Amino acid sequence: MTGAIMNARMYSVTPAVEALWRELLQHVTAEARVPLTYIPYPAPLPLEDLWSRPDLGCVFMCGYPVALKLAPVVPVAAPVPRAPWAAGRPVYRSNLIVREEAPFRTLEDTFGGRAGWTVEHSHSGFNAFRHHLLRYRTPNRPKLYGQMLGQLVTARAILDAVRDGRIDVGPLDAYWHMLIAKHHPSLTRGIRVLETTDVATMPAFVTAESTPPATVEALRDAFADASRRPWFAEFADGLLIDGFAPVAAADYERTLDWDREAKAAGYPFPA
Repeated sequence: MTGAIMNARMYSVTPAVEALWRELLQHVTAEARVPLTYIPYPAPLPLEDLWSRPDLGCVFMCGYPVALKLAPVVPVAAPVPRAPWAAGRPVYRSNLIVREEAPFRTLEDTFGGRAGWTVEHSHSGFNAFRHHLLRYRTPNRPKLYGQMLGQLVTARAILDAVRDGRIDVGPLDAYWHMLIAKHHPSLTRGIRVLETTDVATMPAFVTAESTPPATVEALRDAFADASRRPWFAEFADGLLIDGFAPVAAADYERTLDWDREAKAAGYPFPA
């Protein structure tokens, strides 16, 4: 894969965290004997363009667009978050966050107010939120919020919109939330979680569909073995992970089930 790239934009919550991901990927790809070059790809550059690159070697991608086949990729491995709710599995969920001083005690208290979502191909910022809201809709209450602010694009934009009062509640990737709380705690002070969505398989490092199968397997094996390497501990503590688990496209089919359920109910967008 000479000339292929790697990147960890989705969970590079600060420059220091991106440096940790970069070093970890350098170790993993060296173990796999797959030479890749780390390239920066900061927000708001569109992730769809990154995922579609023919030289994609090892890049984070959300599972919902994997299932939607938005780009020709092969999932390789996903992190196992260091969190009780992950229970040693490569799963995550969305935290539905509000300001600490807000009067809301339940999610239903926010109904009629303002909410937001990130982008339509996001699981944590759109699909999981929409699926969670389905349980609250009734024939007499098909729309839950007075205003829904869409296309905020990033988790950081959701966090900022809640903090500055542009929205009352929004979905925040729980693993992203863990990382930002650890590495930039001032951003999460004054924020609390009202509810959490069901879990789904974590975003994975993916590679281009054209990557030779032997290379895919070498990367999978290197990620799976990472937690047993002497260099892993320093990254585990900083990135709040216990290791990686191999994943395949089929592991993300549940996101399509949630998508179909919402559309069948006449709820294509959170509202």
